[in-house]
Amino acid sequence: MKIVTVVGARPQFIKAAAVSRVLRKAHTEILVHTGQHYDANMSAVFFTELQIAHPDYALGVGSGTHGKQTGEMLEKIEAVLLKEKPDGVLVYGDTNSTLAAALAAAKLCIPVAHVEAGLRSFNRKMPEEQNRVLTDHLSTLLFTPTKTAGMHLQHEGITQGVHLVGDVMCDALYFYKELAEKNGSPWDQLENLFEQGPCIQKDWVLATIHRAENTAGEQNLMQILAAFEELPYPVIFPVHPRTKTLVAHLMEQQIYRNIRFIQPVGYLQMLWLAGHARTIITDSGGLQKEAYLLNVPCVTVREETEWVETIEEGWNRLAQANKKDLLQKFAQARPAQKHPPLYGNGHAAEKIVGLLSTLKES
Repeated sequence: MKIVTVVGARPQFIKAAAVSRVLRKAHTEILVHTGQHYDANMSAVFFTELQIAHPDYALGVGSGTHGKQTGEMLEKIEAVLLKEKPDGVLVYGDTNSTLAAALAAAKLCIPVAHVEAGLRSFNRKMPEEQNRVLTDHLSTLLFTPTKTAGMHLQHEGITQGVHLVGDVMCDALYFYKELAEKNGSPWDQLENLFEQGPCIQKDWVLATIHRAENTAGEQNLMQILAAFEELPYPVIFPVHPRTKTLVAHLMEQQIYRNIRFIQPVGYLQMLWLAGHARTIITDSGGLQKEAYLLNVPCVTVREETEWVETIEEGWNRLAQANKKDLLQKFAQARPAQKHPPLYGNGHAAEKIVGLLSTLKES
């Protein structure tokens, strides 16, 4: 059986690494990289360090407005599908790459399999929410990471082809955690950032901010950085390309002594930093989940989260993009005693590949 896998953004590379490792043992996989994340630190390095086969097709779409980017991806992915004639198209998450691939496949009557189906923030202003809802309604196989995700699909009338498989991020983390401990320490890059040399374990906060609601203008990011500046621990902040220009502009207006701005790091280094952080502050869906899996308390700078289980279990708190609320939620971010296995046992990829085989029968 031939499966075309479409990826375009950093979290998708990690998820695809977990599934491809199993998929290629039983089937033929054609890997398509749309180029949505085109920065080397956000893209190429992942294929190397995660030992993913390099893409069979690199579409080089790059940045642009949502309409322009999605339209160009749709056109180029369609051409690949017409050439390869796969039995199914495998997509991940909620990016423009996800939606473009699902649309291209559905228009050609090729079955779509969606990993991480059923997640909902119920905020239709989010491009990610629009992408995931539309993709789910186009999909033949819907692989949900949690029971809650399955309930969301049921409420929308989607009951066929829905399978609870667990979370492939869990597979990836368990697989790469040991390697990250051995090779992921980034102190060769960071030691000069701390006046007294490398910090001891748990003496820093790891932060990532990149979503449009936090970076579309100065005000929200200015408030977030003001909060970081007042935290009792230094903040390591790998700067996403989307945030880079705005951060540079704010640094011209304000000296930040408590924040260590660094270039984006690879997955193993991020995993190491996250696992050794005192607290994580983020607006990333994936990092919220990784924080939970690594037993690190998290503060999420958003109005809502798809990973509601982390909130319910007391390991994650939502904070508004203002200094007062963020500092308050940081002070309250203390891990709960309970830490149930919310996202599976690290074998989601095997379940997904087994179910992909049913596409031949449909």
